[in-house]
Amino acid sequence: MDRQHNGHWLVASIVCTLTLLAPLLRDEATARAATFTVSTVQLFLSAQAKSEILAVRNASEAPIRFQATVFAWDQGPQGEMGLTATRDIVLFPTLFSLKPGEERNLRVGMATPPAAREKTYRLFIEELPSQAGESAPPGQVTIRTRLGIPIFIRPPKEVSDGRVEQVAVRDGRLTFAVRNAGTVHFLVQAVRVTGLDGSGETVLETKLEGWYVLAGGTRLFDLELPAETCPRLKTVAISAETSKTSFAERADLSTVTCRP
Repeated sequence: MDRQHNGHWLVASIVCTLTLLAPLLRDEATARAATFTVSTVQLFLSAQAKSEILAVRNASEAPIRFQATVFAWDQGPQGEMGLTATRDIVLFPTLFSLKPGEERNLRVGMATPPAAREKTYRLFIEELPSQAGESAPPGQVTIRTRLGIPIFIRPPKEVSDGRVEQVAVRDGRLTFAVRNAGTVHFLVQAVRVTGLDGSGETVLETKLEGWYVLAGGTRLFDLELPAETCPRLKTVAISAETSKTSFAERADLSTVTCRP
């Protein structure tokens, strides 16, 4: 739900089928998911824009209670999300309720100055259980939604730069790293891998999907090679297309180990 569509309303909803819920529900039961929308899916703060407004709208037919929380956001080498408590971002309100069709503005502000490298956070808008006395109709299950919205504090100087590094083939797997050498994040939209044999013939061609790579971060990729392809690989060309730039690397493989 973090795709870049600023200025458009994002519908945060979950659709469940009876097939998926069969182990949990009786045959006559149905699932009910409250739906809400937000006015943007990314927030950018800076020395010039120290606060922003995020509008939340209840698009369902029932009242919804919400909680808003924010965490500092980091990433592991496989793209896994790391969240830690922070006071760098202030929110108001953090608890609120919306009637059907009602809309509420949340003010999101920075309580820390920008740094040389972009600072990153995640704002979570989460549905809370209904008030005492409110419940789903008989035979229905309410599914609560939790939506994560990235917050970026822009650095004074924005530099978009990336590298493909650490290309290797070991035990029949091609591994490499995409490193963000800039001062702002980028979103890897596609990684194209082309493998050549000793005569220059293409023996491998594939496309991998990526995700965010935060400023200063590295994302590792791991691709299992077909048994008939691995021994023939002599050169690998890798190109990464991102939301801000593109870059490529061509590596001659001096050592290739394949699975027996």
